[in-house]
Amino acid sequence: MRRIAMAVVFLTFVAVLAAAYARRPSLPPAERGRRLAERTGCFGCHGPGGMRGANNPGRLDKTVPNFEDDVMMYAKTPDEIHEWIHNGVTRKKAASTTWRADRERGTLRMPAFRGRMSERGMDDLVAYVMAASGTPEPEDSLAARGLGRAEALGCVGCHGPGGRLARTNPGSWKGYVPSWDGSDFSELVRDSVEFRQWVERGVSLRFQTNPLAAYFLRGAVLKMPAYEKHLEPLDVPELWAYVIWLRSMGSRATATPGEEHEHE
Repeated sequence: MRRIAMAVVFLTFVAVLAAAYARRPSLPPAERGRRLAERTGCFGCHGPGGMRGANNPGRLDKTVPNFEDDVMMYAKTPDEIHEWIHNGVTRKKAASTTWRADRERGTLRMPAFRGRMSERGMDDLVAYVMAASGTPEPEDSLAARGLGRAEALGCVGCHGPGGRLARTNPGSWKGYVPSWDGSDFSELVRDSVEFRQWVERGVSLRFQTNPLAAYFLRGAVLKMPAYEKHLEPLDVPELWAYVIWLRSMGSRATATPGEEHEHE
């Protein structure tokens, strides 16, 4: 009996460890960057989510640039965005006497985060700025229409700009809404058939018939809606084309399992 009891305890311990391992967060770079920006104070000047810059008396542009509309006027590439974060300015802008004079007149000035933030953290922050600004955009017409329909259907409300974020979702399996370019997505969606089920029904048949999955789906605050009555004929293949494109881009900067908190 004692051996049986010990075996039960051991198997229970293993099961708990396996569940804890499976529930480790695996946040995509853009979401790590968003959370880092929140903690680091970026939104104090750039506004909530970086979407509404504060007034900046003295500057010709009058406000702190936001990530959605203004960023491409200051940085054309991910490397230039990284320069802004690292040095507080790009080399091109620093070489401009006009820009330096305008900066001196401004009340608010971009700080340099070198020494305050790791290079990995800066890369994550770049990923968030890129997501918030909607760059890059798909060149493929089918994927581009998919992105447009994702915005029109409200998908980006929970999944973030371009489906690239992992917003907090209490009660869910990992505590957040999975992004479309993260490693969680492939655990939820195996193929285009399951993708259609999620979009049309709000859940795949595989998850609907899995007691553990169904439990967490019921307990989540944010639930995937069923879009079947609101879809246009080509919506699902267009959405799927966008997801495939996004994941091909995201493979260059994948999430690291267990990294809920960014390096600083």
